[in-house]
Amino acid sequence: MPANETTIFTVMSALAQEHGAINLAQGFPDFDIDPRLGRLLLEGSSQGFNQYAPMTGLPLLRDALQSYLQRRFAVPVHSHQEITITPGATYGIYVALAALVQPGDEVMVLEPAYDSYLPNIRMLGAKPVTVPLHPQTFRPDFEKIKSALSGKTKALLINSPHNPTGTVWPQEDYEELAALLRPTNVQVISDEVYEQLVFDSSSHYSVLQHPELRERSAAVFSFGKVFMNTGWKVGYVVAPETISQRLRQVHQYLAFSVNTPAQYALAQYLHLFDGEALRQQMQALRDMFYELMQPTTFRLLPPAAGSFFQLAAFETPGNEDDFAFARRLTQEAGVAAIPVNAFYQEPTGARLLRFCFAKKEATLKEAAERISTWESRNTCA
Repeated sequence: MPANETTIFTVMSALAQEHGAINLAQGFPDFDIDPRLGRLLLEGSSQGFNQYAPMTGLPLLRDALQSYLQRRFAVPVHSHQEITITPGATYGIYVALAALVQPGDEVMVLEPAYDSYLPNIRMLGAKPVTVPLHPQTFRPDFEKIKSALSGKTKALLINSPHNPTGTVWPQEDYEELAALLRPTNVQVISDEVYEQLVFDSSSHYSVLQHPELRERSAAVFSFGKVFMNTGWKVGYVVAPETISQRLRQVHQYLAFSVNTPAQYALAQYLHLFDGEALRQQMQALRDMFYELMQPTTFRLLPPAAGSFFQLAAFETPGNEDDFAFARRLTQEAGVAAIPVNAFYQEPTGARLLRFCFAKKEATLKEAAERISTWESRNTCA
């Protein structure tokens, strides 16, 4: 790993703090969690859930997840053999990779891709092989995926709902992927952390719902993204027993176990959670942000089908790339966003920013107002 490499999220959040900017860069809400969830955390601690949890996770939580996944996706999951609780989904992706790949293996990644994927692969001594999504629609290009497969390909990382583009894979994409991988031994790591955040009356299709893919897949989920409590850093991985066993061999020597009172609270809250109310809330924020940005010079791409994020194209004179423009927007307009080229191994030249709309209405209004004021000031100048 390069000694000076720092994630773009750290860079832009630090810049936002330095300049008093509204942080629409990092994917976390600025509104409160459901008070019931906070009370359950206190309840867990007061009832003695304060010591190490079992390495695989509290049985209470894994049993609750078994019921949740049955309701959510109509699939049976074995709570003790196939569910592993992890300290966040990014960690879950890492240990899933560590369970599946060896030095010299190739792991295929579809770009643009969440920025932890490539470093994780390299840290394990494997080689990332990047394949671009369709540049206009950000849908998977199965011909290019097929061309990139080799005898060294050990795993494929997929992500839906997608970060950073907000696209969602329909069931047909999973069917095509299954047909493509059928003659191979390639295994799949499916990043599904935004699984509840799918809009416009559509639904999330999980790799767990495809019987053929499920047998070769590790699906990674995040409580932080679904329950709006990213600071709790709790996620989970669902995988067949053979993959889960290897994953746990790595997990036991890294984190070993996960925050116990948080696991208690999450187990209890799963029985109270209303996913439809969450989707309506987040879709309303997406629509509001989309409308608020219309008077600006940004050209917003079609509204995100899922996730926390909206992409917007920008025009600027000269050769200013999206990294430089994002820094200038933060410093001068007081609004931080993420340059989309940060999600590629090699810059593409695209002039796109990713904005997080999982914020209070007042935050989104203030951000749009700051951008409009900044653009007017520059026009007058």
